[in-house]
Amino acid sequence: MKSLKLILTALLLASVALPGFSQVVRKKDKKETKDSSTGVTFRMKEFYEETPESEANLMWMKVIYRQLDLNQIENMPLYYPEEPTENQQSLFRLIMKLLTAGELKAYEYLDGREVFNEQYQIKVGETLDRFHIIYKEAKGSTEKNPKYEVEESDVPSNEVLSYYIIERWEFNSNENRMKSTVEAICPVLHRSDDFVGEPIRYPMFWLKLADIRPYLTQQNIFVDDDNNLAKYTFDDFFQLGMYKGEIYKTRNLRNRTLMQMFPDPDDLKHAQDSIENRLKAFDKDLWVPTREELEARREAEEAARLRAEGKSDDIVVKDRDGGDSNDTDEVAAEPEETTKSAKNKRSSSKSSKKETTKKETTKKDADKKKKAKPKKPAGTSSKSNAVRSVRRTK
Repeated sequence: MKSLKLILTALLLASVALPGFSQVVRKKDKKETKDSSTGVTFRMKEFYEETPESEANLMWMKVIYRQLDLNQIENMPLYYPEEPTENQQSLFRLIMKLLTAGELKAYEYLDGREVFNEQYQIKVGETLDRFHIIYKEAKGSTEKNPKYEVEESDVPSNEVLSYYIIERWEFNSNENRMKSTVEAICPVLHRSDDFVGEPIRYPMFWLKLADIRPYLTQQNIFVDDDNNLAKYTFDDFFQLGMYKGEIYKTRNLRNRTLMQMFPDPDDLKHAQDSIENRLKAFDKDLWVPTREELEARREAEEAARLRAEGKSDDIVVKDRDGGDSNDTDEVAAEPEETTKSAKNKRSSSKSSKKETTKKETTKKDADKKKKAKPKKPAGTSSKSNAVRSVRRTK
């Protein structure tokens, strides 16, 4: 009887527990298959989530703001195609589709004081109203999770002609190397008013690249006109640094742009180039150079100094050898390899000239010796000389 009661209780518990268990399984399956329209699952999102580097491991960091002009050929993959096709669409259309569907979080543009938290998260409906983008509420929209629909013709993708990006250059003690990553991206609208000829730039919002990376990996793009196969993705475009953008700001205490700090265009260009060179050379300058590197650097500096003064190493060699200095301009204009080959040719020509001069001197000495010997008068002999002496005695 006890065993029968135990079996009955077990069956009752199983009948109660199985529906709940099946519901959990269904929720899990639903979680795994969510976002199937974009081809992105929660596992993919978790895979691309990045934990920020601990400041204890960081030894140096620089935050750079760049502007990507979509009129430049390197950045055109972000703009084209203008109209979406079956397999391709522009970056802004992808962003708008994800943002209106409630799958992305965007943050306010604070002009250099960006904070990516819930307090500064934008409301999509208010943002669409502010930029005069026509929309309507989508099915399944709620107050907590609003969703919107925007027609393809109402997406202002042709007005988004540039992007702002935030780069983080870090040097940590774990890897002992410089690493640059794109932290966030901001689409910028270019709109011209009725009374203004030149278009005005309107930064829209910031998107964390880590949040949008799973979707960027699903979109293939063309990077040039030579290869008609879409071998790269939007994610490759940013991770590999295939873009080209000028620096318009670095994070500073006064929160000023480079244009505010350097109003003169030449000074601004010089500041941008100096920042680029410092970022590229920072990793190399951390290590002590070898003796060969120091020697090569010293020779390069000396050669550059001589070229700047209108001289070259070949002039010094010629002056020591007592050669002519008429070919200084030609030697200064030639590269190092050509000057070395010229030196070898000139040394060989000098040695050949010395050998020829030695042969000529020996021939001349031999001719002089021949001329110094007395010659016998033509048509005379020893007998004739004896007869003449006899006649003189008479």
